[in-house]
Amino acid sequence: MQKPHHIHFIGICGVAMSALAIALHKKGYKITGSDKGFFPPVSEHLKNAGVEYYPGWHVDQMTKDGNPDLVVVGNVAGSNNSEWLYVQKNNLPYVSYPELIKKYFVKKKSIVCAGTYGKTTSASLLTWILKENGYDPSYMFGGISLNEIDAAHLSDSSSPFPFVRGGVRGRVVGEYSVLEGDEYKSARWDNRPKFAHYSPTHLLLTSVDWDHADVYPTETLYNEAFQNLIDGLPENGVLVVSEEVDKIKRLKDYKIIRYGAGKNNDYQYRNISMIKEGVRFEIKFQSFNLSIFQSFNLQSSLAGDFIPKIITGCFAMAHQIGIEPAGIIKAIASWKGLKRRLEKRLDKPITVFDDIAHSPAKARAVLATVRRLYNGRITTIFEPNTGNRKQESIPGYANAFNDADEIIIPRLTQIKIAKDDPSPPCDGEKLAEVISATHGSVRYIDDDEKLVQYIVDNASDGDVVVFMGSHGFRGMIEALIKQIK
Repeated sequence: MQKPHHIHFIGICGVAMSALAIALHKKGYKITGSDKGFFPPVSEHLKNAGVEYYPGWHVDQMTKDGNPDLVVVGNVAGSNNSEWLYVQKNNLPYVSYPELIKKYFVKKKSIVCAGTYGKTTSASLLTWILKENGYDPSYMFGGISLNEIDAAHLSDSSSPFPFVRGGVRGRVVGEYSVLEGDEYKSARWDNRPKFAHYSPTHLLLTSVDWDHADVYPTETLYNEAFQNLIDGLPENGVLVVSEEVDKIKRLKDYKIIRYGAGKNNDYQYRNISMIKEGVRFEIKFQSFNLSIFQSFNLQSSLAGDFIPKIITGCFAMAHQIGIEPAGIIKAIASWKGLKRRLEKRLDKPITVFDDIAHSPAKARAVLATVRRLYNGRITTIFEPNTGNRKQESIPGYANAFNDADEIIIPRLTQIKIAKDDPSPPCDGEKLAEVISATHGSVRYIDDDEKLVQYIVDNASDGDVVVFMGSHGFRGMIEALIKQIK
């Protein structure tokens, strides 16, 4: 197929899809897109970039300038989607979004950040470290950076050339890509994980903790997906693995780098000082001259028990590709993180956090951090993703919310349920019952306005409210903040 001029996205309003669309638009492609609805901040990003989009599915708008040369089909394109039906009927070239990444973004040296949790944050931090140290990687991560860099970028350069930034001579390298490696299925026609398309030469594996029961009904199948990812590394590949990953059995002749809090790790984080304004800690490691141990003090403005772990993994990977510790540390100090990763939306008199945590494991980690930092009453509003509503996921809820004083399940976002589904997902009432098995204060409130009013009526100064879930909560956070103020 010749190089496409017009690329149309069916389902453009997701963070990752819109970022890819904008990145290609900036390289001169004609980009159009459709979705069932558009909301800030994605709609604003698309508009500011000059990308054409429209709500709903309309073949006449998709083809107003002729058939697209290539169609990117998102998972929102159901079997009755008129645009998707037109693409199939007329044999138009189409790809899934991981196939698009493979085609345009994966470079000769492919760094992939994968894991049950921490992959998006790690991919954004590694991207920031490379950019701040003179590299120009192609990259993609599924979040909105608070450093105001795009969530995706397509590099021009394939070879290094010198540059000067701030009086420091460095080099721009475009032979690298940094990608968030999602384990969820690639497309309706492709059940392989998205990261199966990214051909990593450098793999950062943050965690393996069973998730997405709708795609991986057993823990064994979930673990096998990550095992296959590792098995695909070239023999000279670099594998940076968290000490918590203990379910990967087949290891070949990779360069294996372990990181974590334990003393036997190649990169060890220690002496953690956690404060509301961020975290300070130390990283100890052996230099490339293996007879010398080095230690460096680091500081980040981000709070969270998981932050030292994520930073250490990224430090290890950046160091392994040849970036000096001083350059890594300087980039980390200026890194602001991502929206919806323990994002503080209000500080006083009640603290309100927003986090994308949509599984019991992620909720447990977020609440442990909040409990460490705050003494007040913690109320959490939790909405799991599709996989964590399945019957198979129920055992993972045991004691996951112990650090919260009260859990509220809101009206759950509707999902399509197959008629022959042998394990239909829990509804909100059932989910509240599941969590009640190990927690004494759980309630289901299916009306958004009543939920917000309940929090306002029962909260006191110094309390903490934590929204956790992947669907955005339909304006409840904004309504709560307005009432509190």
